[in-house]
Amino acid sequence: MSFSALAIAHNHGGNQALKDAIAGEHRTPAFVARDSFRNPYETLNFFEVKPDMTVVEIWPGGGWYTEILAPYLHDNGTLYAAHFSTDHPREMYRNSRTRFDEKMASHSVYENVIVTSFAPGTEHDIAPAGSADRVLTFRNLHNWFMQGQEEGISDAFAAFYAALKPGGILGIVDHRLPDDRADEEMQSSGYMKESWARAFAEAAGFEYIGSSDVNANPNDTADHEGGVWALPPTLRHGDIDREHYQRIGESDRFTLKFRKPDA
Repeated sequence: MSFSALAIAHNHGGNQALKDAIAGEHRTPAFVARDSFRNPYETLNFFEVKPDMTVVEIWPGGGWYTEILAPYLHDNGTLYAAHFSTDHPREMYRNSRTRFDEKMASHSVYENVIVTSFAPGTEHDIAPAGSADRVLTFRNLHNWFMQGQEEGISDAFAAFYAALKPGGILGIVDHRLPDDRADEEMQSSGYMKESWARAFAEAAGFEYIGSSDVNANPNDTADHEGGVWALPPTLRHGDIDREHYQRIGESDRFTLKFRKPDA
């Protein structure tokens, strides 16, 4: 199906365009295998992402969500992918950006993606100020906290607020640490408290709209040796207790939606 046909399908069949983007033949098979855990259709619908919007995806990594957002926004929208800087001091991050740039050049579905750079505290030009209808970040909040503590999170939310239009929506998905657990567990586990995410967003000026349990996993106890990376898809312990972690599945995640107030 052509990109134009995707838009027509959307107009005549609810969110069929999003379903078609998710079913696209360009998607990486290993990424498709994660759909049952990451629920892209339900998640993007909860964030009210439409194909004519300007969307900023923060730290897209290997492009899991980019593979869906790029065709969905190709004809009538704009996608900014705010990745690591090409001159990031850490080689791992530079290599990740290089692989992402190569991916963006590998298929016409990505031809309209605009790649920018983001790092809390140093690089905030993720998109022109006041231009974005949506800013979306998936499983990244814990990184900014572990790397920059509270200042790192505050810097991130400030950048998101600046990029959004008045009335624009910020969507966040991250690994959930139960609120009755010690704050110190967020230092290295990869899990974050939902209450913290909400508090920092509201401190930045956002209005809380609501949450969804679409990415919840009650089988995840969030207390694994090695943190969230013990679970799929990382499985950092290799064959040790592999079946146990695979039965749990990917992490329990909160899915939060915030709004930048009207001017």
